[in-house]
Amino acid sequence: MQSDLHKIIVSPQPLSSDHVKVFLYQILRGLKYLHSAGILHRDIKPGNLLVNSNCVLKICDFGLARLEELDESRHMTQEVVTQYYRAPEILMGSHHYSNAIDIWSVGCIFAELLGRRILFQAQSPIQQLDLITDLLGTPSLEAMRTACEGARAHILRGPHKQSKRISAKDALAHPYLDEGRLRYHTCMCKCCYTTSSGRVYTSDFEPVTTPKFDDGFEKNLTSVRQVKEIIHQFILEQQKGNRVPLCINPQSAAFKSFISSTVAQPSEMPPSPLVWE
Repeated sequence: MQSDLHKIIVSPQPLSSDHVKVFLYQILRGLKYLHSAGILHRDIKPGNLLVNSNCVLKICDFGLARLEELDESRHMTQEVVTQYYRAPEILMGSHHYSNAIDIWSVGCIFAELLGRRILFQAQSPIQQLDLITDLLGTPSLEAMRTACEGARAHILRGPHKQSKRISAKDALAHPYLDEGRLRYHTCMCKCCYTTSSGRVYTSDFEPVTTPKFDDGFEKNLTSVRQVKEIIHQFILEQQKGNRVPLCINPQSAAFKSFISSTVAQPSEMPPSPLVWE
């Protein structure tokens, strides 16, 4: 992939409404599949959305991803999602959240594609929360049910409630994305193909997966060495058959471009959330 969405947004390259629709469609299509597998990405942002010269988009960097947690009594880490794209429930110290945090990030990216600037760009989590409430209004007490007392007190001096936030599936059903769907499946996707008789379309434009992803194998990984061995074995298995062997050429232009990209920068780890209490 030659670029990422962040580079495109900050570049002087014009972005038409068609560009926005086809990018947004692909992001939501990917998230619908991930969420159907029970996976939360937890760091959706322009720099983690790779784009090639044909506008084909791929979601990358699953370093913060995890399976959804159905038990609300079990705490989930708050050190997720780059601040500008972080959902209100995380900013307010919630210890449990759903895949709705990914949808919030998509909404921020949608606005960024339209305005060519970050929608909520603040210097701290508190300022971030203030920007959100300035634009969307103060959330109800019910919407702040999972927030800590300190955050509730701050907010009390939109779509804040995650259960009311639209899902990737429902967002894809919006008429705004019809043109993006048509363009993607007419000339960009790999699930449809062209024959001498015309275009043959897949029966499912936005597939889901069953069963959900099982992360049980991770319980057996107790050391960094084991993880390295598993990854090495996976790479060796990919080289079997007639496929081109996987390798890295540090001298290639693509490698140098990747190293300097936002995806490869260690500073891209999201800052630690504010400790309210």
